[in-house]
Amino acid sequence: MAKGQFTIFPCRIGGVEAVEAASGHVFARHTHEQFGIGLIDQGAQKSLSGRGMVEAGAGDMITVNPGEVHDGAPIGDAGRSWRMLYFEPSVIGDAMEDISQGRTRIAEFTAPVFHDVRTSKHFQALFNTITAADGNPPGMLGEECVLTLLADVMRAHDGQRHGGHVPSAMRRAQCLIDDDPTAAVTLSDLAQAAGLSRFQVVRGFSRSFGLTPHAYLVQRRIDLARRLIARGVPLAEAAAEGGFADQSHMTRIFVRKYGISPGAYAEAFH
Repeated sequence: MAKGQFTIFPCRIGGVEAVEAASGHVFARHTHEQFGIGLIDQGAQKSLSGRGMVEAGAGDMITVNPGEVHDGAPIGDAGRSWRMLYFEPSVIGDAMEDISQGRTRIAEFTAPVFHDVRTSKHFQALFNTITAADGNPPGMLGEECVLTLLADVMRAHDGQRHGGHVPSAMRRAQCLIDDDPTAAVTLSDLAQAAGLSRFQVVRGFSRSFGLTPHAYLVQRRIDLARRLIARGVPLAEAAAEGGFADQSHMTRIFVRKYGISPGAYAEAFH
């Protein structure tokens, strides 16, 4: 794969996206609505994670949780190449219910970087299975690969679970944005919902979620636009429905966060 190339594969399992990339792109802080499991193939990168700054090199597995703020920059001038599988939370929930024999549907990835040869082999098996171009549905093999990979990843995270307390005032401010990301919400609106001053909201929001209120609002809007694009909504319409000033504004944000243009993303689905 040439440096600077991103490929999103048509995926043969619902609720899963497969991405392959080779790039020197520096990703701005952003989040995903999905769980992510990936493998660094070449080069190395450093990134912010839920555990602080981490570094990953060739052969390392990388993970990210829904809503977890992260970024990414190459180490050195050669860039890096990697593959990612993004799972809708419902897919992870179904798998966890099976793995735990009905005890839980909840998963949390707490090791943003780890090295495990068996897990990397299972990742590659799933990636190859769901991106194969033979036209045959993955069926039982696909289900086996999903369950095996997730069991491996969760085993790597055993004993590392943690949970940070988010003040209820910050949750109320967050919900005001989440309820309608396209609304023209102001800092004063958030302060009123939280029962705090505007400065307290800015400081508390950043501490709780890793993004300022405005950055979080923009992220939620790009999340909405991404879903619309994946459904086939024209780019200009997705920008308008996502709350952006115009298509070019949406495109700038999309590329900065995901390293790929909205048009290229749309082509992967249609």
